[in-house]
Amino acid sequence: MDGSMVDWAIQVGETELSSVLPRRWAHSQGVARRAVDLGRILRSDSGLLAAAATLHDVGYAPRLAATGFHPLDGARFLRDAHSADRRLVRLVANHSFAVLEAEERGLRDVLEAEFPVLEDQRLVDALVYCDMTTTPDGRRTTAEERVTEIVGRYEADSVVGRFIRRAAPELLAAVERVKAALAAQPR
Repeated sequence: MDGSMVDWAIQVGETELSSVLPRRWAHSQGVARRAVDLGRILRSDSGLLAAAATLHDVGYAPRLAATGFHPLDGARFLRDAHSADRRLVRLVANHSFAVLEAEERGLRDVLEAEFPVLEDQRLVDALVYCDMTTTPDGRRTTAEERVTEIVGRYEADSVVGRFIRRAAPELLAAVERVKAALAAQPR
């Protein structure tokens, strides 16, 4: 695992989220802990996943919320303010099928033009797995419970409400692919 990238991600995430959005920071830390569990299937990319897991919600920081769409705002911040690793930035921009929410917000073309989806499906799925199996408070949960929690938190006709209903099958399928990869790997 690339410790320097992970250490940097923790520093950036803590600086941007811990005092202004402590619950979001707790979630991000929980997602990062889940990423450590996937080291055996990602091997050389485990540090990249841990960094992306730590920073996936950095765009929620009020000072970074230019568009109000946290994957895009976070990716732009990491790219522009930190010249972050391109794959890391693309993972943050596209985490948990963000392209579907971008479409709901009229930002799909912008997101895809600036931050094309990473072609490494293992990494994309791994970040989905980490995010969708972590509660807002950073505890472990099932993907089904997480989707239900998100649906319950937003109005059915809100942007996020529409997005999560559309994305749920893809989110759950990604989690199942990671579970299968974990099961196939010796401990």
